Amino acid sequence: MRRAVCPGSFDPITNGHLDIISRASRLYDEVYVAVMINKSKRGLFEVDERIDLIHQVTAEYENVRVEAFHGLLVDFCKQREIPAIVKGLRAVSDFDYELQMAQMNIGLSGVETLFVPTNPTYSFLSSSLVKEVATWGGDVSHLVPPVVFEALSERLKQD
Repeated sequence: MRRAVCPGSFDPITNGHLDIISRASRLYDEVYVAVMINKSKRGLFEVDERIDLIHQVTAEYENVRVEAFHGLLVDFCKQREIPAIVKGLRAVSDFDYELQMAQMNIGLSGVETLFVPTNPTYSFLSSSLVKEVATWGGDVSHLVPPVVFEALSERLKQD
């Protein structure tokens, strides 16, 4: 079975993330969406909320699994016999950082990283940007799945 992982914080998941996950799900038999736990960083959504949202927006992909992880991504991969990491690249600036990570990951464990160019529609998109625009009342409904837009709007009303 061909397995890959799409890692990230997904706080929240965007249409750009979903595009990469969808494309990976067509290339691999099983795709794990690994939601990073960073205890030193407070996200807008708790990890369990992010996992729930990702489950909802990936429900149509029968070969997608969603799990949280803490620690080294290569350890997550080794535990699940995942030989490949799939990452979307938006711009050259992403490549500089991601290349270093890819080289470290293959050096540590032999896990390969495959870079997928982002759909140009989402080349500027990041969770941070979505949160910032939404916080100031901007319309991000076209940047995230509807269920995520709803959750984001509700969360920002509470703050």
